[in-house]
Amino acid sequence: MAASSDILRLVRKGIDVKKVHAHTRKPFRFYLCGDPALVAEMRAVLLSGHDQSVPPDAAACLETLHLYSPQPTLAGEAQLVLFMGRRGDAAGADMNLLGSLRLPILAITVEEGAAASGPPSPPARGSSAEYIVPSLTREALRGRVLPHIVECSKGVEIAVGRRLPILREAVAAKLTRDAAGNALKIALASAVVDHIPLVGLVMGVFASAGDMVAITGIQMMLMLQIEAAYGRDPDVQRMWQLLPVIGGGFGWRSLARELSGFIPVAGIAIKGAIAYAGTIVVGESVTFYYQQGRHMSASDARALYESTKSEAMTFARDLLKRFLNR
Repeated sequence: MAASSDILRLVRKGIDVKKVHAHTRKPFRFYLCGDPALVAEMRAVLLSGHDQSVPPDAAACLETLHLYSPQPTLAGEAQLVLFMGRRGDAAGADMNLLGSLRLPILAITVEEGAAASGPPSPPARGSSAEYIVPSLTREALRGRVLPHIVECSKGVEIAVGRRLPILREAVAAKLTRDAAGNALKIALASAVVDHIPLVGLVMGVFASAGDMVAITGIQMMLMLQIEAAYGRDPDVQRMWQLLPVIGGGFGWRSLARELSGFIPVAGIAIKGAIAYAGTIVVGESVTFYYQQGRHMSASDARALYESTKSEAMTFARDLLKRFLNR
């Protein structure tokens, strides 16, 4: 097994800081339309959270769209439409123009005293879904609206978080889930190789070292991405200061390999679950650090890891079952 220092040396070669920098500069645009007063209020909410004045590039990401004006020249970086209204406004509005834009339409209905509600997943391009909120506040929007805005911003999430601070928590959560999913796939693939007699005999050692490098690389890139989404320039040197957050990852992956060896097939799911849960802990811990300005306590991290591992085990077993059935 490669030593931790060797693993980190290999991982560092694969860390692409320039790529993270490039993602921070990606253009995007959200269209806002509907009730003028609510549009102005939503704009202010989305632009809130900056330490000083709102940067021009952040303000330029939000464009007001008038339903009855000629169709705008659609910018290639447009991600979604936010339709703001009161009860009945979305049903009574002419959505033909919005539908022709072929963008997801989040119709946000503000209804005082109502419980926040919305669909479990964001609308597809060219379709709309209604979200009911009691007010246009962070607390009212964080349940479904903010996460779904980020879901509709695939590929530009880091830029979205950097320019619109209110979305940073949702951006970090999505980046973490995506990274955990990739770590799970790598761990499962490596564990499957270990359990195919001939292939495992020839490639097992290389697969074990390779999956450690790959998963650790995913976790470190995740740290840089979250750092960038929170408005900081990604810096590998500063990232090493956060290494205690992922230090336990080597132990988790070692445990996964041991379990995989002692419990054939079932161990494959365990290995994948631990890789998934470990990556979730990394993302959640780094997010906590940038949100709160301090590290998550060891007990909180352990509780998070255990709960995530349980969820990941269920997911990994289902994924493995589908793989074996093929």
